[in-house]
Parts: sequence; C-alpha cells; structure tokens
Amino acid sequence: MGKSKIVTIDDDPDVLEVLRIALEANNYEVHAALNGTEGLRIIKEIHPDLIILDVMMDTITEGFHVSYQLRSQDPKSEYQEFSKIPIIMLTGIPQKMDMKFSPEEDGEYLPVDEFVEKPIRVESLLEKVKKLIQR
Repeated sequence: MGKSKIVTIDDDPDVLEVLRIALEANNYEVHAALNGTEGLRIIKEIHPDLIILDVMMDTITEGFHVSYQLRSQDPKSEYQEFSKIPIIMLTGIPQKMDMKFSPEEDGEYLPVDEFVEKPIRVESLLEKVKKLIQR
C-alpha cells in the first residue's frame, strides 16, 4: 500500500510549508493549494485520503464554501465522489462558534470532521490526521 495522500489548502505559504514538513516526515504524500479553487482542482486530480482546509483565504469564508461543495448531497455534484473524504479545518476563529460537525447536534451544520486552531500544534494535528485516515 502506498503513502496516504493529503491535500492542504491554505493561502499562507508558511503554513503550507509547516504542514508539508510535518506530514512528509510522517510518511504522507502532500499536495498543496493556495486557495479553494486550486484545492478543488487538485482534489479531483489526485483523489486524496484526507483534506486539510483553511477557513479564511481569498474570502473570509472560502474554506466553508469548499467544504460545502465537497459534502454536497446533490447526486449531480461534480464533487460527489469526494464527499466521504475526511476534512480537517484550520481556523484562527475560536471554536466557540455556533457550528456543529453533524446534523444531529444543535447549531448550524458545518460539514468537516475536525477543527484545528491556529497556531497549529503539530502533534495534535498529526493525531487527528492518523485517526481520520485509519477510519
């Protein structure tokens, strides 16, 4: 079995570099994008095992829009085959937002599997990556 493929999407090249170094050191294949449009294109090309997605890029909610596109329930969505790929969302926004991870909880549904707050604690991120890829 080959290396697990991860797409990282963030408009900060320094964050992408930190992610690349940490993930490659742990035997993951990393593909980076500087915005949501580029990220979606790469996702369609390489069919990753996991996506790490920033919230604020070209717009302050771009990451949310990318996650909604990827998790669309529309059977005609061009991203339908990617709807089960785990998503870790990077955010500088406090976790106290009224967002939830699944439709069963109270609040507004945000279709991601995990949040990682910036500044990124690499050990915590790697634990979440491993857990999501193994499931």
